[in-house]
Amino acid sequence: MSNYKNFSTPTPAPDTTPNTKERTHSATEATHPHTAYAVTTGTPKQQTKHRKRRYARLDVKLGLGIILTAFVLLFAIFGEFFTQDPRDYTAGTFLPPSGEHLLGTNNLGADLLAQLAEGARGSILVGLTAGFIAVCLSLFFGIVAGYTGGLIDELLSLVTNIMLVIPGLPLVIVIASYLESRSMWMIALVLGFTSWAGSAVVLRLQAKSLRNRDYVAAARVSGEHTHRIILVEILPNLLPLLTAQFLSAVVLAILSEAGLSFLGLGPSGAITWGTMLNQASVQNAFHVGAWWWFVPPGLMIALLGCGLSLINFAIDETINPKLRNAPHAVRQIRKAEKQLRRERKNAAHAARSLTSGRSS
Repeated sequence: MSNYKNFSTPTPAPDTTPNTKERTHSATEATHPHTAYAVTTGTPKQQTKHRKRRYARLDVKLGLGIILTAFVLLFAIFGEFFTQDPRDYTAGTFLPPSGEHLLGTNNLGADLLAQLAEGARGSILVGLTAGFIAVCLSLFFGIVAGYTGGLIDELLSLVTNIMLVIPGLPLVIVIASYLESRSMWMIALVLGFTSWAGSAVVLRLQAKSLRNRDYVAAARVSGEHTHRIILVEILPNLLPLLTAQFLSAVVLAILSEAGLSFLGLGPSGAITWGTMLNQASVQNAFHVGAWWWFVPPGLMIALLGCGLSLINFAIDETINPKLRNAPHAVRQIRKAEKQLRRERKNAAHAARSLTSGRSS
């Protein structure tokens, strides 16, 4: 019996193989040591804090954009009720801002505040019309091509690629220079027909992705018509993207109209912010010192563009997970890099202390 007193059933060795999560984390840390801390999801409390911070950031962008846009729109709508006639030339010329004329007068004696309100309506009308035309064309050339495929996709993609390679602003300048009468509607039509190609490419890719979804396949198997599948099944899923593209088209159209008008190719006989800048340039308002003539229209263009862009950015961060999580990921990477530098510094300090201790 003494020969068997030390014999016992061996206990199984502990499993030292890391699980899937640990292996993934170790591989990530070995490959990208700077992002080792960024891949962790954190505690539920940290996730809730990150979510609140993200929504607060979105609320600030969206709120500021709505405030700026609403201010310009309200000024454009109700400005005419509180200003003088923009085509009344009975006042003195180049009058500085005063109680009677809050933004002074131009070289003809017209009240510039009244012209600023009239120009706001003209510029916004051109921007909205051109944006609507551009979105409608991008819908047709993008979604129809992406969903149908085949020969129709190739033909519509060919037209889209041709419009992509043609420079937009030079094409608009050439078309506007050949027009005998340039009304605001004509300028908006030209701007809308030359600014849809980029959005059509994005919509085509999204439509090609959505046409393979289960609910679209079920609608197709059930015998639904193509136009109903596009309008009911695909189009509602693209509404956030269409909203962002519409806002971008409006901002681009307003800036393009201002550029055309500044070059003397804007709407004839109409008052817009671009025509105000053109007249101020022609009459040497900068050299005369009449800053009240060219600063207000430029400032209004900047405010409206900034407001619409902030709303667009908020929409993009809402529908795009990469943009939504990018600031948090950047902060995590910076925190990991700072901690890594601190650890290296401590290791170097410990090595120097050990070397000095041995030498002594």
